[in-house]
Amino acid sequence: MHGARRKFYELHANHKSEVSGQALAYIGNVEREVATLSPEERRRMRQEKAHAVADALHAWMIGQRQKVPDGSAIAKALDYSLKRWEALTRYLDDGNAPSRHNWVENQIRPWAIGRSNWLFAGSLRAGQRAAAVMSLVRSA
Repeated sequence: MHGARRKFYELHANHKSEVSGQALAYIGNVEREVATLSPEERRRMRQEKAHAVADALHAWMIGQRQKVPDGSAIAKALDYSLKRWEALTRYLDDGNAPSRHNWVENQIRPWAIGRSNWLFAGSLRAGQRAAAVMSLVRSA
């Protein structure tokens, strides 16, 4: 859900969009209550409560998408979430899965930034090899 949240957050921060503010409120409610629970309790709570909130968010997004013009920033944020809905909500069925992926992003950020810098490691081909190997090592 974090990827969808980021799109709406950026839209809200830059344009103070009312629709994006509403989306952020929905998304925030999904995980607020279960953050400190054990994985099994988290899965149970997600099934009992968060699924209903996520379903309401999905229905709301579909309704909002019909109201906004194609190509607008809010349409793009809604389309991003709707196209990836299954992947964005997969964590609801697994208590071990995090709702946010900040930790993972922070772990791979140096490697993702470095990949473009390392393309100039002697030659283009050497840089591409180094980037591939480092990406593999970091993500394995």
